[in-house]
Amino acid sequence: MPILASIIHRIDKQTSDSPAQLIAATEMLPESAALEDLLASLRDAYHRKTKAWGRFDDSASGGLAADMAAYLEQSQDFVKLSQTLSETLLPLVDAHLPIGGHLLLADYQQGEARYLLLALLHHRDGFAIDQQLNVTASRQLNLAQMSLAARLDIAQWQSGSESHPYLSWSRDRGGKGLGEGLVAVLGASEQRDAGQETRTLLKAFSDYVEKQDLPEEESREKTDALVSYASEQAGRGEPIALDELSELIDGQEPSAFYEHIRHSDYGLSPEIPPDKRTISQFQRFTGRSDGVSISFDAHLLGGAVDYDEGRDQLVIRKIPKGLREQLKRRD
Repeated sequence: MPILASIIHRIDKQTSDSPAQLIAATEMLPESAALEDLLASLRDAYHRKTKAWGRFDDSASGGLAADMAAYLEQSQDFVKLSQTLSETLLPLVDAHLPIGGHLLLADYQQGEARYLLLALLHHRDGFAIDQQLNVTASRQLNLAQMSLAARLDIAQWQSGSESHPYLSWSRDRGGKGLGEGLVAVLGASEQRDAGQETRTLLKAFSDYVEKQDLPEEESREKTDALVSYASEQAGRGEPIALDELSELIDGQEPSAFYEHIRHSDYGLSPEIPPDKRTISQFQRFTGRSDGVSISFDAHLLGGAVDYDEGRDQLVIRKIPKGLREQLKRRD
């Protein structure tokens, strides 16, 4: 993971009543194995955060988009870019956070992609054991506490993609004011609800499986392929590409699932941000015996579907319309 440029500034705020002050660095960080390890851990921690997804607001003037463009055109260096961004973030820390921290900014490559990552890092008290085997106090970075963070997919932004949500930022519960302030500083607008879009994708998949009337084993294989791919993309902080997913679901008809989505009113873009929690909760129950085939999503249990283990019975409360019409015509 090559680091093209990185720097750390300090935003000093000792208590909730004291004003925040910027102590800006004047030089970039030198390359080191420790820095690479820190960035790798920070990236993984960011992937696990609850995030909002969006794009730069075309109507906004200036902001991060303008500063990034100047940096990439080499008319502004990384130190100046980071200082300007730190100054715009200072009022957010002053107004919404009880303490300050260290603001890390990094321009790095991961595979063929290039990102700008910013994160306000806080510390926590810990312990260590010295060479004499004595217990000593130790200050450590608390990567789990990341109330202010954002990441820009530089290549996707430069490509002008209309479907890819190339910008993401942290969205902690209870931090509405901080989140709205961060969006304003970034000059962004939220365009994607990862949870809702992931749920829509899973609904489209359930419809597809039911339409295909697949055997139990094949249905389970396709479900496993979807969950595995979506979980991997979520872990990497990458979007779900529907064409890639379609190929994984059905190697013999690689475009079948994608065409199913395109020709139905799901409203999904070719790439959607994954929601890890929604994916992890997705499970599909299927079974076939003596001419009876049953398939339904796990979240329907206790609602549209009830399972009575004692009587070994399934109670289906909401019968699909097509099946209901067939039953009416049975005579």
